[in-house]
Amino acid sequence: MIVGIDVSKQALEVAYGDGKDAVVEHVPYTEADVTALVHRLQSLQPQQIVVEATGGLERRLVEACRWAKLPILQVQPAKVRALAMAEGRRAKTDRSDARLLAHYGRLVCSQPSPTPTPQQQKLKDLLRRRQQLEDIRTAERNRLGTASPHVRNHIQRHLKWLEEEIKNLEAEMESVLREQTSLWRQYQLLLSVPGIGPLTAIAFLSHIPAPTAYSAKQLASFVGLAPHPRQSGTKDKKRHIIGGCQEVRNILYMATLNATRFNPVIRTFYQRLRQAGKPAKVALVAAMRKLLTILHAILKHDTPWNTALHTSTP
Repeated sequence: MIVGIDVSKQALEVAYGDGKDAVVEHVPYTEADVTALVHRLQSLQPQQIVVEATGGLERRLVEACRWAKLPILQVQPAKVRALAMAEGRRAKTDRSDARLLAHYGRLVCSQPSPTPTPQQQKLKDLLRRRQQLEDIRTAERNRLGTASPHVRNHIQRHLKWLEEEIKNLEAEMESVLREQTSLWRQYQLLLSVPGIGPLTAIAFLSHIPAPTAYSAKQLASFVGLAPHPRQSGTKDKKRHIIGGCQEVRNILYMATLNATRFNPVIRTFYQRLRQAGKPAKVALVAAMRKLLTILHAILKHDTPWNTALHTSTP
């Protein structure tokens, strides 16, 4: 059995199968009802459970299924809609979407993604909260320059509070890392790489539950650093990167900018591409992928940074 679950803020539509006559159950999206649903799914032992990634609404359900050892798969909504359009399905309701998700799972048969540990999930939440506070701090700093004397003190007090709260979050993230010996070891390995700071290392470890479970090419595709070909007939257009984990890619971008100055291997690689006539953006993306490959190798072989060793990394 393939189960498709359409998630909304108030309720779940659970399709037990992908046929037109498949039973669709309406389940209120509360903690108690999710627990009861998970128990029913455990007794049914479905081959796969498919749910859309909806920006966080699905998280409670996904976590409950994962800890119950149920094979749940998160898919991008665009992929599911592409399947619907290819099959000429124009109607869109919550019940039909649930059946469509089950149908997608039957056709695609993807493997569930690695399950993050509680520490990794907590790190992701704390890192996201830190970014939110960072955005607020930037906005407040911009306001301070044009603020009237009547409100300037208020903004300054708020900025001071934000600084303290960001430091508290960073300290809490370090405490979470120390809770799991293997996670702390991986964190220290990543910090050994010139150009990699604490936030980059935390983002890498929290958003990629099992980095060594991927090959270097698979990891590049997961992050969104694998240029895809666009060839048809005699035309061979420029390759572009698309998709992937944007949060990791954004932080890796900043880390690579830093590495092109302070990491001897990345700096040499980047400069060689620029001297060969590659545009700055193309050279930087290539440097990002090389840095990602190095990080993957360091974790896989449990070996700290070695300039001589990583000079030959492709």
